[in-house]
Amino acid sequence: MSGQPAQPIIDTHVLLRDGDKILLSQRGGPYGYGRWHLPSGKLDQGEPLTVGAARELFEETGVRTDPDHLELRHVVHHRQEDGSERIGFFFVATRWEGTPTNKEPEKCLALQWFADHDLPEDIIEYPGAGLHGCIGPSSTLTLHGWQ
Repeated sequence: MSGQPAQPIIDTHVLLRDGDKILLSQRGGPYGYGRWHLPSGKLDQGEPLTVGAARELFEETGVRTDPDHLELRHVVHHRQEDGSERIGFFFVATRWEGTPTNKEPEKCLALQWFADHDLPEDIIEYPGAGLHGCIGPSSTLTLHGWQ
């Protein structure tokens, strides 16, 4: 039996660390309004994963990292309630420069550092699964939203 090929949206997420602290962004758009997630965004057509992740990090926070300084830590295959799919690639920036600044105030209410042992409870589930996959002892893949 053959089905249609999957056409998931590809997302990049960047975990930015300062010691034991992790930078989170508070959503200001309709999806997850007021809840926390990592700096992230959709990969553009024809764009390598690490280049897209570095671009999204800069566009949202003003922080620069070389794509070669992004280390893949976790992948989440997410199924949304409407049946659409997303694949999220979660990177850790091993080197970066700049001071995080909210560069998209129309989409972001705040940027805030949280200790990795004291993260907020209201992290959006999909990016939360990837974040916990990055910092906890787990496999490199999480299937999220699949029954």
